Amino acid sequence: MKRFLTSAILFCSSVVALAQQPNDAHVFFNKIKQHCNKSYEGKVTAGAGNDDFSKNKLVMHVRSCEENRIRIPFFVGEDRSRTWILSLENDRILLKHDHRHEDGSEDKVTQYGGWTPNAGLDTIQIFPADSYTRDLYPHTANNVWWITINETEFTYNLRRIGSERVFTVTFDLTKEVATPKAPWGWKD
Repeated sequence: MKRFLTSAILFCSSVVALAQQPNDAHVFFNKIKQHCNKSYEGKVTAGAGNDDFSKNKLVMHVRSCEENRIRIPFFVGEDRSRTWILSLENDRILLKHDHRHEDGSEDKVTQYGGWTPNAGLDTIQIFPADSYTRDLYPHTANNVWWITINETEFTYNLRRIGSERVFTVTFDLTKEVATPKAPWGWKD
């Protein structure tokens, strides 16, 4: 009986310890939060056919870190129209792309993205296009975005499944850069 009781206590303790461990979505989210208020320069490392991206300085700024939402403006030269929004809910992450005009109003193509299908890994999260994205532009129904993060790099990636379209921007997390002006639609 004593062995049974000891085994039961150890089992319950291990279950409680496991229940308290954050899942990989939370770990990933918190890895990005560690870079809050910092800016990093990036470069296109796949799919460099777009002149705007290959000819301009690319900067990401982890600008806003709330408990369950991170906003990361992505600057392409002087174009301050793009912000990636990551929202953590029920052990999954939602990626949205917020596009704005210079006056701060929403672009007609905005708020597209998708949910992770599961908790992912602590270094990579994958976001298949959601139904809003598909309804906005049917040809984007097979878009898949993914973000990776490790000690030295953050990558933003897009792949259109069934096509040759792939796009990757890699940011060097070892070297902070000057923070650009506020993105369009934001106040400093």
